[in-house]
Amino acid sequence: MQLKPVTVVDTISPEDFKKDFYRTNTPIVIKNLSKDWPAREKWNWDYFKQLVGEKEVAVYNNIKSNAYTPINKADGYMKFGDYLDMVKKGPVELRIFLFNILTHAPQLVKDFTWPEEYMKGFVKKFPMLFVGGGGSITHMHFDIDLSHIIHTQFAGRKRILLFPFEQQHRLYRKPFEVLTLADFSRYYQDNSKVDYEKFPALKLADGLDVTLEHGHTLFMPAGYWHHMEYLDSGFALSLRALQSSLGGKIHGAWNLFGMRNIDTMMKKTMPKTWYNWKQKKIKKSAEKELAGKV
Repeated sequence: MQLKPVTVVDTISPEDFKKDFYRTNTPIVIKNLSKDWPAREKWNWDYFKQLVGEKEVAVYNNIKSNAYTPINKADGYMKFGDYLDMVKKGPVELRIFLFNILTHAPQLVKDFTWPEEYMKGFVKKFPMLFVGGGGSITHMHFDIDLSHIIHTQFAGRKRILLFPFEQQHRLYRKPFEVLTLADFSRYYQDNSKVDYEKFPALKLADGLDVTLEHGHTLFMPAGYWHHMEYLDSGFALSLRALQSSLGGKIHGAWNLFGMRNIDTMMKKTMPKTWYNWKQKKIKKSAEKELAGKV
């Protein structure tokens, strides 16, 4: 893999953001986008436990999906407060994602501002909280609805690996899924963590690498592949904005209501046959990438 750092700025004008990053589908980290948000200092483990500690939430482990795993299938359930207590004590390879905390604590909407001067189309019913213990991993994927994401880290550090959507076959994307067959766990520790022998097309992949810290905001353009690892226990808020183009909206809707349902049905009815077909398609697509670079 060829990795470059993500552009990081303290601030950027809405005009420059739109011209250089939004319209070119280029990630950027803005350190002070959340500088005036009360959430930046107000949100912490104890505050969340006080507000929604009794709510049951789904938790997810670090194990990659297999032939039988439906998309977003939880690995367990527990009270949010109990999970937060566990996370505070030390490394925990469990995470929570797509938790719409505002459903349970609507007053939290007063603690941040929708950055509409930077982009339009925010889906204001679905601000999502992502929480992870130190060592937990969100494996390489792209967001199924193909929204633009404003992702702000509020506690701990998170290491993020990013690739444009067009790199999908070099990343060994599974057909009819938003996931890859390749495992990028601990990719930053040393080169041996990436299995180039099993996944040789990864050598051609051009991506970006960044570590988010407290208060930093990452703009992830629609369809960007991302792999996230919690270096410390932490949490982040994602604000989603639909693409401005009709084509982008239709593609996202197809992923949600067409592609996902087909994959779920096939996994239920003929999982092994479906998985084996995917393996062949993945290998063939990767071989085409390699042949094009010979």
